[in-house]
Amino acid sequence: MRVEQLPHLRRSAPLSSQRNREAEQPLVIIVDDDASVQEALSELILSAGFQHVCFSSTRELLDADVLDSAGCLILDVRMPGASGLDLQRHLAQSGNPKPVIFLTGHGDIPMTVQAMKAGAVDFLTKPVRDQTLLDAVIAGIAMDAARRAEAAVVKRNVERFETLTPREREVLHQVARGRLNKQIAFDLGISEVTVKLHRGNVMRKMEAASIGELIRAWETLPAPMREVGGTRTAA
Repeated sequence: MRVEQLPHLRRSAPLSSQRNREAEQPLVIIVDDDASVQEALSELILSAGFQHVCFSSTRELLDADVLDSAGCLILDVRMPGASGLDLQRHLAQSGNPKPVIFLTGHGDIPMTVQAMKAGAVDFLTKPVRDQTLLDAVIAGIAMDAARRAEAAVVKRNVERFETLTPREREVLHQVARGRLNKQIAFDLGISEVTVKLHRGNVMRKMEAASIGELIRAWETLPAPMREVGGTRTAA
C-alpha cells in the first residue's frame, strides 16, 4: 500500500453510521491528517472485513465517543496539535491501554523506541506492505480482545467479592494463603466449624467449584482488595 500515491478522496462515513455497527465487532480507528492516507487505509481495512472510522487529529478523536469501542488505533505520529505519541500517553494515563499501531513517514529510532516501550503494537513507516499493516491490525484487535476478556473476569470477580461479609473476606484471605481450617480458626479466634461455614459461603458467593478455582478468582482481584484479614471482626 503506497498511500502517498492515492488521490485525495472523501473521508469515511459519518460517525453516527459507525455507531450502528454490532457492539461486538471491532472498530479500527484511523487518525491521520492526510485525507488520501485515510482513504487508502479505509479501503484496506474494509477489504479485511473490519469496520473503521477516520479522524484528522487527536483532538477530533477525543471529542468523539469511540475510544471505548473494541478494536485498535492506527496513528500518524506528527499531526496538527497533539501528536500520536501524545495520544498514546494520554490513553495510558487515563486507564485505556488501547492497542496502537503507528504508521508514519517521519519516524526515527528514538521515536520508535519510545512508542514500543509505551506498548505500541508496531511502528511502521510509509509506504508499508498491505499484509504487514493488516498483520499489525489483527494483532492489535487480538490484544484488545484478550484485555477486554480479562477485564470482564476481574469485574465479575470484584462484584462477587463485594457480596462477601467482612468475616468471609478474612476467611478467603486466609484460604488464599494456604492456611488450614484449624489454623484459620486459631488466627481469627473462631471455631473450626464456623470457619467451614464461612468458607462454604465464600465458595458459593464466588461461584467457585473448587479451592483452585477460588484461588484463581482471588488472584484476579485488585491488590487493595486482597489486603484484608488483618483486623479481627465478630464471627
